[in-house]
Amino acid sequence: MSVSAKPPSRWGVLTQRDFRLLFVGETASGLGNGITAVALPLVAVLTLHATALEVGLLAAAVWVPWLVVGLPAGAWVDRLPRRRIMVVCNLVSAAMYASVPVAGWIDRLTLTHLFVVAVACGTSAVFFNTACHAYVPSILVQSDLADGNAKLQVSEAGTRVMGRSAAGFTAQAVGATTGLLLDALTFLVSTACLLGIRAREEKPARQGGTSSSLVHETGEGLRFLSRDPYLRPIVVYGATLNLLLMGYQAVQIVFLVRTVGVGAGAVGLLVMCSSLGGVLGALLATRLCRRWGTARALVLTQAVACPFALLLPLTTPGPGLLFFVSGAFVLGVGVSVANVVVGTFRQSYCPPYLLGRVSSASMATNQGTIAIGSALGGFLGSVIGTRPTLWVLTAPLALTWLLLAFSSAGKARELPLAVNPERRTGPTADAPSPA
Repeated sequence: MSVSAKPPSRWGVLTQRDFRLLFVGETASGLGNGITAVALPLVAVLTLHATALEVGLLAAAVWVPWLVVGLPAGAWVDRLPRRRIMVVCNLVSAAMYASVPVAGWIDRLTLTHLFVVAVACGTSAVFFNTACHAYVPSILVQSDLADGNAKLQVSEAGTRVMGRSAAGFTAQAVGATTGLLLDALTFLVSTACLLGIRAREEKPARQGGTSSSLVHETGEGLRFLSRDPYLRPIVVYGATLNLLLMGYQAVQIVFLVRTVGVGAGAVGLLVMCSSLGGVLGALLATRLCRRWGTARALVLTQAVACPFALLLPLTTPGPGLLFFVSGAFVLGVGVSVANVVVGTFRQSYCPPYLLGRVSSASMATNQGTIAIGSALGGFLGSVIGTRPTLWVLTAPLALTWLLLAFSSAGKARELPLAVNPERRTGPTADAPSPA
């Protein structure tokens, strides 16, 4: 690996040039993603007059690729240069998002177009996110991973705040479709930053040599994940949480606009509350882990955050909007802490030659349920109404933390830094465990 440890600094890993470029690139694309999260459903609702079911299906379309290509994506990421994959994905997403305002300007925009864009960009996101997660250890030493993941999480949550707020105001000022053009530009900035990274990426050796099949390699990642006493319950928790979170988020804009009566500009401000919580959660994550231990910090923060979901269905006009603000904010804190802890754990814990496949298996499971949850939320919203839908989905969400509490993570103070040597197989079996 071409990276070396840096002396401690107030700015942490941001003093390292390559990570700084990755951070800036991720911040740029995160800003665009924040815009898209609000702009895409607003285009459907305000411009194309979509129903709650159609909005829910549109939200699901972004995540469906995780169900289709999420698993083999990890095997491809372990075969190919990860930075190259990320660059190609950025360029595809930029082109697709730019096509929406262009179609709007020539009066050719349809719901079918939005679904195509959602699926194409969702597919790019599968490969980009899998590659990025596996790429971070190429530019940071293991002792810097927690700091790096925390800063990336702060960036992600912070740009969602700005992006979602900007999307609402942009929709009011110049139309919802224009926000997607801004998103396209952010992917180009991210690409430029990735191309500027100097660290040499060492391609991990593949078990079984170059003749190993894609199916075999994909199955290897799944077997590792399904048999591990720590990764398995964490993935089950994440999948369940995402199913319920995205179920209510699929109809939250319809709920706020049509049920509560919130204007387009205020929608962005309300939706960004979860991102504000995400910023705080990312800032607190490493401190909580140092004080309580990684496993304990993960379980306790989820136990506190999940019950706040019950505030969301109580939202009403005026002062009643504080229910939505409080619930979304605290949930954002919990999700962000979990992302930092679990992401760092997976990068340190998994053998390098399996990291892409285990990451994709984990994310395919977690993100795949987002598609199911989004479709479920849209269906329920069209059948029983948006407020009852929120109650149906947030009630079980409040109890999901129990999945962690009764797992191996719930019985430990610290998550392990490396796999038990008896479980390690393949070309790295004789390599020393990470420190």
